[in-house]
Amino acid sequence: MLNSKIIATGSYLPQKIVTNSDLAKTVDTSNEWILERTGIEQRHIAAEDELTSDLAAEAAKRAIANSGLKPEEIDMIIVATTTPDLTFPATATTVQAKIGAKVAFAFDVQAVCSGFVFALTTADNFIKSGQVKNALVIGADKLSSIVDWTDRNTCVLFGDGAGAVVLQATEEKNRGIIASSLYSDGTLNDILKTSGGPASNQKSGFIEMAGKEVFKHAVDKMVKSVIATLAKAELTTKDIDLLVPHQANLRILNAVATRLELPEEKTIITVQKHANTSAASIPLALDQANSQKRIKDGDVVVLEALGGGLTWGSVVLKW
Repeated sequence: MLNSKIIATGSYLPQKIVTNSDLAKTVDTSNEWILERTGIEQRHIAAEDELTSDLAAEAAKRAIANSGLKPEEIDMIIVATTTPDLTFPATATTVQAKIGAKVAFAFDVQAVCSGFVFALTTADNFIKSGQVKNALVIGADKLSSIVDWTDRNTCVLFGDGAGAVVLQATEEKNRGIIASSLYSDGTLNDILKTSGGPASNQKSGFIEMAGKEVFKHAVDKMVKSVIATLAKAELTTKDIDLLVPHQANLRILNAVATRLELPEEKTIITVQKHANTSAASIPLALDQANSQKRIKDGDVVVLEALGGGLTWGSVVLKW
């Protein structure tokens, strides 16, 4: 039976950095206020002419280079994003052209902050079915384009970036992705959404969020998802070597880790430097952990996220 395992990671962050003190010059906030409530110190912001596909393509090139493969050896590209370059075509096809992956078929996945977990699970199923050998899975978002920079409650939370992994078929048993769980509840879409879209007002709108409600659902649903997915893999929280959560808010990350009884050193935290980059946050954090050699061969790694929709889910893999 085929399994799929991550053989390489890559990431990209725009050059421009906006600190909390920078934001305090334009909205009624302060570095202390933001740090206390979110744990965020800074965020990367894409240039005006820098598109989501540009961020995604750069992360993809780095992941492919790290894999030792050539672009034409990639069979499939999935881009998880909530900020596509255009309504259509899919941003993934633009990335395909930019990186020269001539053989690959490409499409987007939209599950907001859970997008990378949904995309990785989709690619895993393609590989396990025997249809694909090498899959490129990317999470990329330019959230600065849909943030209301006059709203101090939301503008401090978000940043731009992209992360990518190369997922490859393997016949190794009990390696790679061993279990995943995906969930959605559309009755809760009003607590985290944008104020517009092409079918409603021809504008993408701005991010709107009921912070307390999102916090409550995020902690509860992500914890339950991790436990359920571990059970599928016949593992428990004690088997986790590294948790790579969606980087939304330090309070949420700490609450989830506490509920899972994980020590601080077993959780990857990048939110202080990246802020919330939506679908990009998990692959960005994963690449950082990988490049810093915080993941060892055979480690049990858990990815988990919750995003607008609501959508949420988790993946358990053995490195």
